[in-house]
Amino acid sequence: MRILMVLTSHDQLGDTGKKTGFWLEEFAAPYYVFKDAGADITLASPRGGQPPLDPKSDAPDAQTEATARFSQDSDAQKALAKTAVLATLSAADYDAVFYPGGHGPLWDLAADTHSIALIEAFYGANKPVAAVCHAPGVLRHAKAPVS
Repeated sequence: MRILMVLTSHDQLGDTGKKTGFWLEEFAAPYYVFKDAGADITLASPRGGQPPLDPKSDAPDAQTEATARFSQDSDAQKALAKTAVLATLSAADYDAVFYPGGHGPLWDLAADTHSIALIEAFYGANKPVAAVCHAPGVLRHAKAPVS
């Protein structure tokens, strides 16, 4: 199973001056479910490289078993620091796509033409498209095929 996980590259919470990004638990928990099931995981973001982490998701009161595991997992941290550039990827190379939440996806991924095209390609190939919490906003402009 080859799973594409698409993270945000957006780090500003509107015009509030506050930082945002992806939510750590919403990345870490599914990441380890996929990893422990033997999936081959590719991490991607619009700009590639290190996606911004919502600092609130790394606060002591937001920690879970999955986030604690991630904080001890140097391989996962290295993979996250080197996400692929989303525009270079093809849905044909993956069996499913997953979008972790956080506020960031509402700004960049909801309108990103490459993300929208990937979602539509996954839909068109009857492959799973999944998103958690705020990330379903990425589906805003995607059109599912009509049967």
